[in-house]
Amino acid sequence: MQHRTMGRLGWDVSEIGYGMWGIGGGPGGFTGWDYDVAPTALDLSVDLGCTFFDTAWVYGRGVSEQLLGGLRGRRPEAGLRLATKIPPLNREWPPRPQDTLEDVFPAEHIVEYTKRSLDNLGVEKIDLLKFHVWEDRWAAEPGWQNAISRLKEEGLIDGFGISVNRWEPTNCFKALDTGLVDAIQVIYNVFDQAPEDELFPRAIEENIAIVARVPFDEGALTGTMSLDSSFPAEDWRATYFGPENLPPTIERVEALRELVPEGMTMPELVLRFILHHPAVSTVIPGMRRPEHVRSNLAVSDGRPLPADLVEALRAHRWDRRPTHWSM
Repeated sequence: MQHRTMGRLGWDVSEIGYGMWGIGGGPGGFTGWDYDVAPTALDLSVDLGCTFFDTAWVYGRGVSEQLLGGLRGRRPEAGLRLATKIPPLNREWPPRPQDTLEDVFPAEHIVEYTKRSLDNLGVEKIDLLKFHVWEDRWAAEPGWQNAISRLKEEGLIDGFGISVNRWEPTNCFKALDTGLVDAIQVIYNVFDQAPEDELFPRAIEENIAIVARVPFDEGALTGTMSLDSSFPAEDWRATYFGPENLPPTIERVEALRELVPEGMTMPELVLRFILHHPAVSTVIPGMRRPEHVRSNLAVSDGRPLPADLVEALRAHRWDRRPTHWSM
């Protein structure tokens, strides 16, 4: 496992981390979780060198955090870094145009959910606490700034970050101006290359950690989906891969296949593309089963993609705008 530095936080972390949405189960997420298998997958990831784990209260309404807390309890010597996210008070992903900071992250809500996460994780300090959504129009308001400053001063959190909304990688620049943000979690993959334009250069300049999320475009970039793919109604991908998005996604995935080198899988190609950029501190694929853990973590072997292949992948950039089905 190769390691990278988490920006100005200075932590040494595995360049491939663990995204814990799918493993957490519960309403409003991915179906197919298995709480009996989850501990085995998590323990295996530590055995293979994974040290960065990203969860959120909403993933199973605390269950994912509890799974992670159990892992840390079993492996106290492993030097794990735990990141979690505060849900919006009004449970809107992303925020609506009319939502105010008080609707989404009032100070008392920030403190309450920090304490809930501390309890679920079984720790006295959260390594990285993030807002699960964000609107930069709130950046200058003192409520969130004072709450985060207080949590740091009281030693309840070490670093603070923002998970920016889908396809809005610069919707955090005013927050970065405050100096309170240590990390940005952003969608970055072969399709979603926009963070390279403005966010990544600023992150490098200001030593801000970048957590690359949704590496496989919610599963499409694994290369295992087709026009016949469908999901249970309670799985949020039933909305994401609806009639507006599934056909063009499959068309683009098929066009990408010709660039996958012999002996390499599409997921491996996608992860290696993400890791080619020096701004990325860690990438967090979702992994529910041991076989996912083995295949994804094996990509961290220090072998970069050839420059000509990286350049060829540039043509597969797909700039999209948030819409009603994209969440």
